[in-house]
This record gives sequence, C-alpha cells and structure tokens, in this order.
Amino acid sequence: FGTFSKESEDGMSCFVPLKNLYWSLFALDLMPLKKESQELNEMEDKVQCEEHHNFTTGENLFSSSQTKKTTRKRAKKAGARSHFTCQHCGKNFTEKRSLEVHMRIHTGERPYTCQQCENSFIRKGDLKNHMSVHTGEKPYTCPQCGRGFTRKQTLNAHIRIHTGEKLYTCQQCGKSFTVRGNLEVHMRIHTGEKPYTCQQCGESFIKNETLKVHMRVHTGENPYTCKLCGKSLVKKATLERHMRIHTGEKPYTCKQCGNGFIRKSDFENHMRIHTGEKPYTCPQCGRSFTRKQTLKAHIRIHTGEKPYTCQQCGKSFTHQGNFKGHMRIHSGEKSLTCQQCGKSFRMKRSLSHAITEERVSDQK
Repeated sequence: FGTFSKESEDGMSCFVPLKNLYWSLFALDLMPLKKESQELNEMEDKVQCEEHHNFTTGENLFSSSQTKKTTRKRAKKAGARSHFTCQHCGKNFTEKRSLEVHMRIHTGERPYTCQQCENSFIRKGDLKNHMSVHTGEKPYTCPQCGRGFTRKQTLNAHIRIHTGEKLYTCQQCGKSFTVRGNLEVHMRIHTGEKPYTCQQCGESFIKNETLKVHMRVHTGENPYTCKLCGKSLVKKATLERHMRIHTGEKPYTCKQCGNGFIRKSDFENHMRIHTGEKPYTCPQCGRSFTRKQTLKAHIRIHTGEKPYTCQQCGKSFTHQGNFKGHMRIHSGEKSLTCQQCGKSFRMKRSLSHAITEERVSDQK
C-alpha cells in the first residue's frame, strides 16, 4: 500500500498510509450490517421474552401464523437442547419454567387465589380471566352471533364454530378439534394419562371437571333438581336423562327386540345380550362382565375397598347404588313407587320383592 496526502485540522498537509485508509473504509461499510444484525438479535430476544410471558400467564394461546412459524423454526434449532421431563406423566418441555408450571397439575398447587371467592388457579393468567366473572365484563364480541366473551382466545375458538375450521388434529386417530386444549385432553385417551386423582378413593380422571363431578359422590352434593319430582342429581346431563322418565322418551331402540332405552350406554349394554359379548374381565378371578362399571364394582370385592362413605353415620359401601339407598334412610325419601299398588320404597330390591309378592298372590 502507498500513501496519500490529507489536510489536517490546522491546515497542514500530512501523509496517511493507504493501508489504514482501506481498513477504515471497510469498517464504515460494515457498520450498517452490524447495526442490522443487532436489531435482529434484539427482535428475537423480544419474541422469546413475549413467548415466555405468554406461557406463564396463559395468554395469547392462539398466536398469529407468523409467530407459529418462528416458534417451529426455533424448536428445530432447539432439537439438540436438553429436555425437561415430567417424572409423573413423561411429558417433555424445552424450558424448566414450563415443567414447573406443568407440575402443579400433579401436585395440586394453585398459587394464585381470587380475593373475592377464594377460587385458586395454577397460572396468573387464569386468575386474571376469572376476575371477569365477578366484574361481568365481556369485551370480546362475536361479529356473527353477538355472543360476548371474557377472553380473546375464547372468541377466536368460538368463531371456528361458525367457520367449521378445526386446526388441531390427532396424529394417532385423525380426529380434529377446534380448540388446542381439547386436543391435549383427547391425547390422554391414547397415552392413558389421568392427572386428576381423587384424594379419598384414589380414582383418577382425564379431566379436572370429571374429578369435580366425582367428588360429589363423596360429599353427597346434588346441585341439579328435577322440577317435577324434586329429585336431586349430581350432573346436569343426568338430570336431562332423568327427565325422560317423566316424558317417556326412549331415543335408543334395539333393532332386534324393539326394546327402547333412555340412555345410550344402557342400549349398548343391552346389545351385548344378543351378541353374548362380555368384554370386561376380572384379572383376579377371570369372571367377565358386559359393563365396565360392573367390573369395577366387582374388583372391590377382592380389594375390600369401600369408597362410598356416609357423612352422617360413617358407614361405608362398595357400590354407589347401595350408598344412595342408604342415604334415603337418613332423608326419609321413598323415590321408588310400585305401579300396581302405589306403595313407595327406598331400595330397588324392596320394590322388586313387593312386585314378586303381588304376582304370587295374583296367581293364587
């Protein structure tokens, strides 16, 4: 490299090596690239922070397609990273914080509590959404039907009902879902995961809602009451089926014998009479049953388990039906009525015995 003449600040001429000039110009040329690289890094850091915030608060579950693409690319890059695995159900997470939040499902920890009703939640975002129950605020409205929602994510999921769009598909059976949460719950059918366990009898469930309904068996709570006969029931669906007793509706009919049934499960169990199928077998004695519930009750004979306990006298029962019959002793309820003589009974076996006696007397 040679030299070139440069005039200094005091007007004097000086000679600067061309080599130094070359590198100075090269550095100036790179400055915009360096700045652009820094901006991209800052943007990426911002996206990562937002995604971490969204997970911990439970917000923005239905992100834009661009964010999903970015997340998928980042997930590929993170393939070599160490995974954090749940020791209870085997589910993997890329971040330790995500695993910690997930563990609350198994431990039952709910660190965020509503000051108004004392309901507790796993995530801070869930508590924020819950607060709208008390305020009555529903800022997100469906443009098609006008229905209001407390969360934007719920509105997005609701709109798919109108469009028929089902974004989330099970890779094992092909079933599709409108909401991602429903797919996650569905996957437990394939994995066998039942993260919600009853502390009183040890029975586990796929959904927390099912556990809550199950707990009413132990507490004796029956929040749904029939307006026609006053009978109280555990579930809303059970009340709807019960109403068919009064209306006489039997929507499930056997094609072979013409018998009608109020419940689909009763119809399916009845069909096994014709097929002879008994798909549920006891692993201890080999006895087979047409219904899964009957097998469960039968297994308690071997284990000695009596999960249904009367809160008034402390007596325990193996079968739920026997427990319900026992509770009528305390309440004085006689809900089973003989259609021939009009007498009422607490227990089904008492009613059956009375009907048998009437038939014998009629024969005489």
